[in-house]
Amino acid sequence: MPFRTPEHHSMTLSLLHIVTWAISGLTVFGVIFRPGQWPEWIFAVAGALLLVVTGLLPWREGLAGVEAGIDVYLFLAGMMLLAETARREGLFTYLAAYAARSARGSPRRLFTLVYLIGTLVTVFLSNDATAVVLTPAVIAVTRAAKVASPIPYLLICAFVANAASFVLPISNPANLVVFGAHLPPLGEWLGRFALPSVLAILATFFILRWNQGDNLSGTTDSNVEIPTLSLGGRIAAIGLVLASLVLLGSSALGLELGWPTLIAGLLTALAVTLGERSNPLPLVKEISWDTLAMVAGLFVIVRALEVSGLQATLVGALQGPLNASPDSGAFLSGVALAFGTNLTNNLPLGLMTGAFTNAAELPQQVVNAILIGIDIGPNLSVTGSLATILWLSALRREGLSFGALNFLRIGALVMPPALVLALLAVLLQPWS
Repeated sequence: MPFRTPEHHSMTLSLLHIVTWAISGLTVFGVIFRPGQWPEWIFAVAGALLLVVTGLLPWREGLAGVEAGIDVYLFLAGMMLLAETARREGLFTYLAAYAARSARGSPRRLFTLVYLIGTLVTVFLSNDATAVVLTPAVIAVTRAAKVASPIPYLLICAFVANAASFVLPISNPANLVVFGAHLPPLGEWLGRFALPSVLAILATFFILRWNQGDNLSGTTDSNVEIPTLSLGGRIAAIGLVLASLVLLGSSALGLELGWPTLIAGLLTALAVTLGERSNPLPLVKEISWDTLAMVAGLFVIVRALEVSGLQATLVGALQGPLNASPDSGAFLSGVALAFGTNLTNNLPLGLMTGAFTNAAELPQQVVNAILIGIDIGPNLSVTGSLATILWLSALRREGLSFGALNFLRIGALVMPPALVLALLAVLLQPWS
């Protein structure tokens, strides 16, 4: 047996760590850019399996990574059930048509009403729901209202999905992964994020409306037919209200949100199915279950990075400086992560920062700023968040498209002011 010096052993470990990081980086690259137009989940699952099969990540650690995401999977499944049930029953089309009628021919008033609906959907159903189920409804209504351009109203679905995504813990799955088991109860959450959220939402609204001013001229058709809300639609609306109350109550009690969300989704879907006497299988098939596979794969990737020592290295390097200068550290962390989300997507970056914030002892304003950067940052580019990627997919299904460079031009105007205002609100809070 050849003699191995400690230096040789250390070099071997370093090489294995580098390979682990390389596979993880390529996996995230695949999820964001989808080479060959393959679905995102294929890259996430393939990367996770490769790490386990090659022995870079012991299978028990891989399993631990999957298990770490159980609450997130349950939350996502429940939210998808709620949103898809409401969409199939025409609830979002009804709300969008009502907004078009209420606009009374004014494009700017219609813009404001759609923005308000998008904010409410994001706050109570998560940003992914806004991108996936509200976008088609807005497309249909803008066509019926004969607007000069549907672009301003469609951009709302993309931008408000991120700007309003930290009003409540349930507004963005990234909130769950950043805080993990340390998710603050509702009262504490509102104390920390209410003001930053309001500022981010308002800044995004005014800048986006100013930017799209040329497309908001003229008049719209105010004789838009408001569809009759079916029994299933009314049941879905009641289900959404009750589900929101249950989730707010669970959050106020400091409970995990996964099981309450899934149960609320199942009960709402069951009530609609029984009320309409419909077949539930089409509903189940419409739900993006492959998203859960993608998230599970990313949890394994993050676990591999933790095992490789990357997390410990980051904690050792950053914990001291962040505690020594919490205000500047919070601001710089928020800005760095906001731009970083556009390179890595906010879900994998949220998973990695979640592991970091849970392992390190950090000032509260630093953790708050990290979450804000993860949530608002994706408004810069189309690669920033899963919600924006889903928004693009929703456009493509309707025969529409929006270029990445055009989105970047608008995002460069919209995202930075909202980010800076939200971060300043965090730093100016008296308990920071």
